[in-house]
Amino acid sequence: MKPTKIEKVETILWERWLIIRVYCEDGTVGIGEGGVHGWQRPTETMVKTCEAYLLGKDPSKIEHHYQFLYRNSHFMGSVINGALSAIDIALWDIKGKRLDVPVYDLMGGKTRDRVRCYMHVDGDTAEELAADAAAAVRSGFTAVRFGAFAPDFWLRRSHAEWAGEAVNRVGAVREAVGPAIDICVEIHRQMSPAESISLGRRLEQFHPYFYEDPMLPDSPAIMADIQTQCNLPIATGERFTSIFEFQQLLENRACAYVRPDLCLCGGLSGCKKVAAMAESHHVKVIPHNPLSPVSTAACVQLDACIPNFALQEYTGESEPPKSELLVNPLKLEDGHLVVPEGPGLGIELNEAALSTHAFTDKVLETPIALDGSVADR
Repeated sequence: MKPTKIEKVETILWERWLIIRVYCEDGTVGIGEGGVHGWQRPTETMVKTCEAYLLGKDPSKIEHHYQFLYRNSHFMGSVINGALSAIDIALWDIKGKRLDVPVYDLMGGKTRDRVRCYMHVDGDTAEELAADAAAAVRSGFTAVRFGAFAPDFWLRRSHAEWAGEAVNRVGAVREAVGPAIDICVEIHRQMSPAESISLGRRLEQFHPYFYEDPMLPDSPAIMADIQTQCNLPIATGERFTSIFEFQQLLENRACAYVRPDLCLCGGLSGCKKVAAMAESHHVKVIPHNPLSPVSTAACVQLDACIPNFALQEYTGESEPPKSELLVNPLKLEDGHLVVPEGPGLGIELNEAALSTHAFTDKVLETPIALDGSVADR
C-alpha cells in the first residue's frame, strides 16, 4: 500500500451535531464526530485550528497526532478533546478503509457479532413513561433507560415530594416491563450525595441495572461513598475527557460501569484505553452516545472488540433526521445493533442529507428553582 498524506479537513454542522471528514491525497475520506454535546461551534473552531498541523501528515500515525495536538498547550478540556476525538475517529476510519478491514479488526478483532442496546424512553407522567417503556420492550429492546425525575422536577416544593415522585416513576416502569427487562435509571447529576444515597436505597426494590450520575462527577471519593452506601451499581463518566479522570474513578472504586464518550474522551483510541483500564478493575463499559449515527457507528466498532462491553446507549435512528444521514444505516435487530462488516467505520454519509438540515444552536435553558436558585439540568 502506497503512503498518502492528509490534504483537507472538512467540518459539517448538521442538525445538532458536528461531523468531520478528513481527506487524503489518495482519495480516501475518513468520517468522525466531535462531542461536547450542545457546544459544537467552539469544537468546530478547534478542529479548524488543528487542520494546519494535520495537512501533509501521514494519516496512519494516529497516536502520534493525538499526542502532538493534546500536549501542544498548557490547557486541555472538553472543547479541545471533542475536536481531537473527531479527528481520531476519522483517522481510524481512514486506516480501516485503506487496509479494507473494519476498525474492530485493527483493534484486536471481534468479541461479538451484535451489540445489545438500551433504548431511551420518556414521559411527563409516570403513566406516560411506563407506556413508552412497554412500547420499547414490544419492539425488541431488553433494556430501557429513563430519567427518574419529571421534566420540571426543580419546581417541587420539598425533597420528599421530589424523591417520592421519582420512586413512583421507577416503580411504574418496572411494573410495565416486568422482571426480565433491565431498567436503567438516570439521575443527571441533579442530587447532592446525601439525597442520591437516600433515593438510591428506596430504588433498590426495583433492581435497576444501573444508577447513572447520582451526583456531579467532580469527586471520585464522594462518588465512592454513594456506591458504598446504596446497593445500586453506579454508571458514570460521560463528561470525562481523559483517561486520567477514569483512572481516579476506578482507583476509588466509585462505579460499577464506566461511560466513556467516544466523541469526547479521545475517540476510539482513548476509549479503548478506558475499556482496558476498566477491565483490569472488573468494571464493564457502557459507551455514552447522545449524538448522530456517526457516533453510534464508532461506538459499535469499540463494542465489537472489547471483552467487557455491557450495553450501548441508543436513542433511535429510524426516524428523520438521523435516518437520513447514512447511505446504509446500521441494522437494528431485536434491540441489538449488528456489527457492520464494511471497512473503517462501515458507513458512508448521504450527501443529499447534508444540505437539507440546518444546524440548531443550543439554547440556554438553565432551570431556576422555586427559591430563585440555579438547579442542575
